[in-house]
Amino acid sequence: MKNYETVFILNPALSEEQVQESIDKYVKYLKSNGAKIINKEIWGLKKLAYTIDNKNSGFYNLLEYTAKVDIISSLELEFSRDETVMRYLTVTLDKYALAWAEKRRNRKTKNAS
Repeated sequence: MKNYETVFILNPALSEEQVQESIDKYVKYLKSNGAKIINKEIWGLKKLAYTIDNKNSGFYNLLEYTAKVDIISSLELEFSRDETVMRYLTVTLDKYALAWAEKRRNRKTKNAS
């Protein structure tokens, strides 16, 4: 099992409810394939650096999880088939990225307190 982080951008025309349904769909997909979700962050509606499909903004989301290597290709296939997903990027986390991700999670919980 390796550590991964996936950031994906959803269509800005979606409602908050539809965004949550999409996120839940991918979390459920990962869990059903043996992945363990470590962190889930909804960054919200953000301006894009460049226009994608004539859209200037999108809902940014982050999933951090541990999974087997073969799940990633099937997850990305699901992303490419989904019309609501504008872009996605999955990276493998090394020990330095894991330490930084843990700091980010701790900072987030401190701010929530």
